[in-house]
Amino acid sequence: MTWPGYDAIAQTQEMQRWITERDPETPFFYFLSWGPPHDPYNTAPAEFASLFSPATIQLRPNVPAGNADAARANLAGYYGHIAALDHCVGALLETLDTLGIADDTIVVFTSDHGEMHFSQGQQWKEQPWDESILIPFLLRYPAALGRAARTVPMRLCTPDILPTLLGLSGLAPPLAMRGRDLSPVLRQQAVLDDEPALIMCVSPFALWSRALGGMEYRGLRSSRYTYVRNLDGPWMFYDNATDPYQLNNLVGLPDSAPVEADLDAQLAARLAAIGDPFRAGEWYIDQWGYTVDGSGAVPYTTDC
Repeated sequence: MTWPGYDAIAQTQEMQRWITERDPETPFFYFLSWGPPHDPYNTAPAEFASLFSPATIQLRPNVPAGNADAARANLAGYYGHIAALDHCVGALLETLDTLGIADDTIVVFTSDHGEMHFSQGQQWKEQPWDESILIPFLLRYPAALGRAARTVPMRLCTPDILPTLLGLSGLAPPLAMRGRDLSPVLRQQAVLDDEPALIMCVSPFALWSRALGGMEYRGLRSSRYTYVRNLDGPWMFYDNATDPYQLNNLVGLPDSAPVEADLDAQLAARLAAIGDPFRAGEWYIDQWGYTVDGSGAVPYTTDC
């Protein structure tokens, strides 16, 4: 199917149509995967793109001066796409309100990755710095959680999403399902924990292929620290409380050695718990029977 105009708006309108015409007595689940704010960044509708000028973009301090102009141009377009998605989310919520089902509908807005936008002199995704790994996770369910906005300062990993949504729906996650049901925390029936998020690149591919510096890694992102190993050993260690832009790598420094050792032990335990031997990417490709191209990506076609 080819979407007319800006695809995110057309897809949103199709979702609005489907929700409006569905059987109102039947529960529903709808997954909408917008493309934006993906590259190319200069394709947002003019009404949203015009809201942002490269000249007014404030860069993160970890963007090298030589990349500043390119970063500002990218970010202006990126923010234009984000403004367009804000419009789309608003349209969907308005439809739910009009149908009288907003309070009893769980709405989640999240993403699969962030973008470097020249922080650390890098581009794109897959990399273990905060710009790449930190993503939004917004959840709305007034019937169970109330209407007052609040922030839950706890790390959420991708495997936690499905068990948590099942828990919010009053369903017990299957015992074999990985991830944590965090719905008791959202319902304020359980206390927050400080379990770090597990981050990994199993096999580098595409825009962070080996030719572009990509590599396998495993790591932890806690409330305070980022710790990452590659196949050669400890690679990154940042104290995000004192170094929020991750400019000072603490790997191997004597003063931080005890904390590094503790994080390394925690990482080893997490990998053991999921049965990950942390080997070269090719080992997993063989194990799982994938075919990859020269960039390490799984080839696909857009033909319908």
